[in-house]
Amino acid sequence: MSVRVRRVYDPPEPADGVRVLVDRLWPRGLSKDAARVDAWPKALTPSTELRRWYHAGEGSYEEFAQRYEAELAAPEAVESLDRLRESAHQGDMTLLTASKTPDRSHATVLAGLLGS
Repeated sequence: MSVRVRRVYDPPEPADGVRVLVDRLWPRGLSKDAARVDAWPKALTPSTELRRWYHAGEGSYEEFAQRYEAELAAPEAVESLDRLRESAHQGDMTLLTASKTPDRSHATVLAGLLGS
């Protein structure tokens, strides 16, 4: 089992396994056929308020990660995270984000939680 993070705009690869979009909004200019997304669990996406706060540069990545993990403690998110974790333990999974810096995004935080 491996969980990795990639940009949704990168072409799909055979090693991707299950492709999961973890952004709240559909990526601009990308068709659903081209994205080849297998799942889109919106309950696991950061809230609009948190996303705007982080992109406005008001806080550090570490603080963003803490706030995002706190949001993932909500019952709907916990249930969705458990389902995704089960799927990740069955084979390879790629978390997809439109973020230009996926290694400093919510997708990386989520990948860390899925690996534990």
